[in-house]
Amino acid sequence: MNRLKYLLFFTAGLIWSCSEMHPDKDQELNALAERYVRLGLFIGQYDTDFVDAYYGPDSLKPKTKPAVFPKDSILSTIAAMQEELAGLSGSSSDTNSQRANWMAGQLTAFGRRVKIFTGETGTFDDESKDLFGVKAPEYPANHYQRLIDSLDRILPGSGNVQDRFQVLAKRFIIPKDKLDTVFKATIAEARKRTVAHYDLPAGETFTLGYVTGKPWSGYNWYKGNYTSEIQINTDTRIFIERAIDVGSHESYPGHHVYNMLLEKNLYRDKGWVEISLYPLFSPQSFIAEGSANYGIELVFPGDEKIRFSRDIILPLAGLDTTHIGLYFKALAIRGKLNYARNEAARGLVNKTMTEKQAVDWLQKYCLYNEETALKSVGFVKKYRSYVINYNYGQDAVERYIEHGLQEQLIQAGETAGMPATGNIKEASSRRWNMFEKLLSNPTTPAELIK
Repeated sequence: MNRLKYLLFFTAGLIWSCSEMHPDKDQELNALAERYVRLGLFIGQYDTDFVDAYYGPDSLKPKTKPAVFPKDSILSTIAAMQEELAGLSGSSSDTNSQRANWMAGQLTAFGRRVKIFTGETGTFDDESKDLFGVKAPEYPANHYQRLIDSLDRILPGSGNVQDRFQVLAKRFIIPKDKLDTVFKATIAEARKRTVAHYDLPAGETFTLGYVTGKPWSGYNWYKGNYTSEIQINTDTRIFIERAIDVGSHESYPGHHVYNMLLEKNLYRDKGWVEISLYPLFSPQSFIAEGSANYGIELVFPGDEKIRFSRDIILPLAGLDTTHIGLYFKALAIRGKLNYARNEAARGLVNKTMTEKQAVDWLQKYCLYNEETALKSVGFVKKYRSYVINYNYGQDAVERYIEHGLQEQLIQAGETAGMPATGNIKEASSRRWNMFEKLLSNPTTPAELIK
């Protein structure tokens, strides 16, 4: 089949005629959802980073892979599908409007990723807006410098802040032969705390493994049927807080729980086939990464990280607990520096920074050691504006949850900032409930941040 005939077949056969309408809006939306999945899986044959997870019907998987990537036809198909979805949004039930709006945003990301994949790149902000539905805030260097100055005041010793922070941090590097023990203990604790609030699907499970040569620190490969493969990258030294953060982020109540709840509540219980496809470069990742990072603080709130590290993790790792409180106090300040990573990424994508300048920036304003800074640059080279999902996504989820909590208090006629029963436990329970609702619905970034 020549290229012209194939493109006609692709548009008319795979996607169907845009003029074909179903009398029943639910059926029409379900048909569009299948076409959405087929299109995503088709693109994924070429762009191997496109599909992060798929657990839907085998019948929707592409049967062939043409030699030529049909970029123009795909972009035309995306535009046509979005036009159909616009006709369903607002003209059908609230649920159908929600599904239509969600798929339309995902398809915008499809189009931008297709362009990037074929070498048609844009600015950092233009790409993040199309891919993830948001533009992250920018902060000048003096914003980060003020935070560094506050860290300077609490760190012991003399000299520059970066060196003094690294001296403190090196006390808490997990020996490689203790990594598995520490990660398993952390994930087990995170799971125990999560199941205290959620009824997870029966038979849910995961495997844990260790890899090298990756640009990321951890990854959850969701396999469907409530199973995940979690991988931890051991290229760089792993500090004690990363065991807690990465372990929770990838498992409970992070990616593993998020994907399970979507699969159970939307794909299996409601039959929404579009949920079975998780495109990595899409607004869904803003929710996924933001919620996974927020979940760390939900499962280990307040000083729980310090207590868990001091009482459980550090003894397992064979490390001294001296200065653990100071270390986590310093980490809290360094966490606020995380947006500086966006600026390095923005500079690399926009070509206003060289790789060396980006490494220097990350060491100065994120307080990374050199190996972590180099790893971060490698991540940006591969994933570009994806970095905003971790920090801006987390902040958006936190504001969404806290705003919801305050609304509940106002409706209950209680004092703003105080939990319903006047104790922290009740506020925590409400947060967990709102978090579960967020993880169980096709929320868009626009809904999250408005």
